[in-house]
Amino acid sequence: MEQMTQGTTDGATTTHPVPGAVIDVADVTYAYRGTRVLRGVSLQVAAGQSLALLGANGAGKTTLLELCAGTRKPDTGRVTRGPGTAIGWVPPRGAYYGRLSARENLRIFCRLEGVADPVARADELLASTRLAEAGDRRADRLSTGMGQRLNLAIALAGTPDALLLDEPTATLSPDQRVRFWDLIAQLRDETGLAVIFSTQSVPEAGRQADRMMLLGGGVIVFTGDIAELAARAPRDDMLDAAEAAFIELAGE
Repeated sequence: MEQMTQGTTDGATTTHPVPGAVIDVADVTYAYRGTRVLRGVSLQVAAGQSLALLGANGAGKTTLLELCAGTRKPDTGRVTRGPGTAIGWVPPRGAYYGRLSARENLRIFCRLEGVADPVARADELLASTRLAEAGDRRADRLSTGMGQRLNLAIALAGTPDALLLDEPTATLSPDQRVRFWDLIAQLRDETGLAVIFSTQSVPEAGRQADRMMLLGGGVIVFTGDIAELAARAPRDDMLDAAEAAFIELAGE
């Protein structure tokens, strides 16, 4: 395991990386402008696994993803990743050059990732994200669903071992969500990609993740699958029960 970020421990008990984890977060805390956002949060994800981060607005989901990515450092605690682990980041909205075509965007990001043949890699990414026919279209003229698939393609440019997605389907229609998650499932099956994504949708978390973690008050208040979440607030319908438990635990 290589250490990504390290905060001070303030005398806390020493923890060690979990063997086999692609990303291992241990007892992290983080404050933003004097407000404690995360309070001793831990998580691990291995190759091929998918983890959903659930929580209300402001629960710290994006901050936790940024700590996993290494773009923020924890105040205390530890974030580590496996040797040579590359991280791909998918934001909720377009993070590309609107005046350039999808293909031109991908060639630029492939060069930034040091890809040996950025032209060929860009074409591969267009094909794998089902954007080949739109490759020469200006990025700002893509549909919302295509734009998010371009975000995904950019995140895949450096052939990551772990993919971090911040509410990736928040702006997508139901059919676009289905196509997007189909792509993610295919990538997991073909490459063993580890996935951590944030969402406020209990059904989405239940369908797309092996395991879900619910943030509330800066701490993890639940870890498990949708059936275990539903058991916290029994109802005749499991989805209704899971959503009721989410509201209760998240403090909404």
